[in-house]
Amino acid sequence: MKTIIEPFRIKSVEPLRHTTPAERELHLQKAGYNLFQIEARNILIDLLTDSGTSAMSTEQWAALMRGDESYAGSESFYRLKRTVDDLTGFRHMIPTHQGRAAERILFTVLCKPGHIVPSNTHFDTTRANIEFTGARALDLPVPEAADTQARLDFKGNLNVAALEELICEQGVTRIPLVMLTVTNNSGGGQPVSMANIEAVWQVCQRHRIPLYLDACRFAENAWFIREREEGYGHWSPKQIAQRMFAHADGCTFSAKKDAFANIGGFLCTNDDQVAQQETNLLILTEGFPTYGGLAGRDLEAIAAGLEEVLDPDYLRYRIISTGYLGRHIADHGVPIVEPPGGHAIYIDAGRMLPHIPPEQFPGQALAVELYRHAGIRSVEIGSVMFGEAAQHELLRLAIPRRVYTQSHIDYVVEAILEVNERKREIQGLEIVEQPPFLRHFSARFRPL
Repeated sequence: MKTIIEPFRIKSVEPLRHTTPAERELHLQKAGYNLFQIEARNILIDLLTDSGTSAMSTEQWAALMRGDESYAGSESFYRLKRTVDDLTGFRHMIPTHQGRAAERILFTVLCKPGHIVPSNTHFDTTRANIEFTGARALDLPVPEAADTQARLDFKGNLNVAALEELICEQGVTRIPLVMLTVTNNSGGGQPVSMANIEAVWQVCQRHRIPLYLDACRFAENAWFIREREEGYGHWSPKQIAQRMFAHADGCTFSAKKDAFANIGGFLCTNDDQVAQQETNLLILTEGFPTYGGLAGRDLEAIAAGLEEVLDPDYLRYRIISTGYLGRHIADHGVPIVEPPGGHAIYIDAGRMLPHIPPEQFPGQALAVELYRHAGIRSVEIGSVMFGEAAQHELLRLAIPRRVYTQSHIDYVVEAILEVNERKREIQGLEIVEQPPFLRHFSARFRPL
């Protein structure tokens, strides 16, 4: 059948608040035209992020009740560890309060000024945590990723030849690790093939450089491999995920994505010495190693979510529903990063609004207009977020897991198409206030 249905029933509801265009204009002015600064109660459809915004299941809510809040040796920690061990096979698992805490600990231990950390494409917090140590975050996407309209099954791949060239030019000692983000968030939510993971792993093994996966959306990546890569059609998502992790030395993970949790994450490694250094830093900044800044109930929710996210029925619905949004706007003239990704649709704002130059932030301007028109919150992924490192001017519509129904998605489609009809009226923005790091969270703008 063609109709998309959610593979779950709604058991508890949260009301949405409609606002008027005049109210939304006031909210924008008060927020300095930065949607991060608008109160959530004034948002109708929130597509700012898929991080920590999922709806938990009945099993997860039930698991909260057995949370062991012991300071040391919590049974909830060991339950999570057994789940992570079975999935990833890594020797050490260190819980953290979220993914960027895992990044901070990893890069603090491994990176120094003058180091280079290559990736298919670093996300904002990853880049910031690397550069905070004095190291350089370097993106090595495949050449096809430069064209948002190119349709490639695995457009999130890392350029293996460029990685080899970098190692030869810079030397092994300047590259403490290689990061591979699955799926490639900043690259349009595009998946990474198993062949690419294995090829990068072989290069790293040959040069004795550790390979880490940014595994926030590992399950969605596994589903793309199952559907698109030859030889994996009969594999379960879990089997594919296990093979992905088998070709890495460690990972960072935000449980706020592919574990349906509202908070949490972990850091994994096979290196005993690195694990001890990371644990020492964890105790200093996060907490005891068996809770890592989390409540026992959070550890339980993550353990349950890691099992649920690999359900084929859920993953099939998730990818089809996201693709539905992408195709329905692209087929009506709205340029998106092709093909549609797993967790979000990325509108190519630079292509949609060619009259707004990058220095006037077309992605941010489009985000403002979409909220002004329909109360929808999204996020710019372009020159505001990445500055001179921006490869595209994108607007991301990140879809929270198990939160919105198909009618909500239809509303988003209708709103985007209406904005597209009068896109020439949209004007650029300029920054009037910004912090030194991660400016997109708190910068203030004014219309030009």
